[in-house]
Amino acid sequence: MTFSMYDASVPVFKQILTSLSAIIDKAEAHATEKKIEPAALLQARLYPDMFPFLRQVQVAADFAKGCCARLAGVDVPRYDDTEHTFADLKDRIAKTLAFIDGLPQDGIEASAQRDISTSSGANAKHFKGQVYLAHYALPHFYFHATTAYAILRHNGVEVGKKDFIGAF
Repeated sequence: MTFSMYDASVPVFKQILTSLSAIIDKAEAHATEKKIEPAALLQARLYPDMFPFLRQVQVAADFAKGCCARLAGVDVPRYDDTEHTFADLKDRIAKTLAFIDGLPQDGIEASAQRDISTSSGANAKHFKGQVYLAHYALPHFYFHATTAYAILRHNGVEVGKKDFIGAF
């Protein structure tokens, strides 16, 4: 049996990012219904030394686009972190989904043994593609997506496991 780098990456990122976008809709509706200032949810954290919800979503999107770009052998697009609203976050997710949809599947399939570097200088990390995907990018992506979900759930937004997992 062969391991499909594409199937283990792009559909997984798309599934969770799509569900995260739907969860953002629920957060916005919750804020409106309960008369909560949106910034209270957007800046909510699970603990003071953790990123707020808004940043968790940004980083999850960054791991999805960065991983897929590196696996495809293309430059990682840079997104300015200018989001301030639920709509801005949904736009970032939509932009990320469009980017990863446009990547060549054959380039990602050929990436299992490709050398992958995550940055430069003293902070550089070097992997083979399959190790990068399975042991670095996906765990980081899931951490930030899960934490975003948990922040909203902790703050009373009615979301459950099915909301997080979404459709597959």
